[in-house]
Amino acid sequence: MDTTSLAFPFRIDNLGRVATASGDDNIRAKILEVVMTAPGERVGQPDFGCGLRDLVFDPNNDILAATTEFAINKALQQWMPDDIVVQSVDITSADSQLQITVTYVRRDQLEVGQVKILF
Repeated sequence: MDTTSLAFPFRIDNLGRVATASGDDNIRAKILEVVMTAPGERVGQPDFGCGLRDLVFDPNNDILAATTEFAINKALQQWMPDDIVVQSVDITSADSQLQITVTYVRRDQLEVGQVKILF
């Protein structure tokens, strides 16, 4: 059963209502929300997020890739255990750009999905 929640980022749709997302769009939005939120940013949930923005300013090397992979994996397992099973978090870097690929299985439909994030 697909659940519907507020779209991320928050916005107003063409009909003047608060935009919503469901299905794969909802899962992708939740993943981005967890990854892009810094711990301490949410008033009611100070532990929410993974601090990715802080990590991207570190030197671009294998240690950064391993740290980023661990932080994202841990955060997704903590904040989305009912929605997805994380299969892998792959980090690739080229020059000054970091590409993060999260491969997951949706728990409700047992379908594999991917989210790619570029920094």
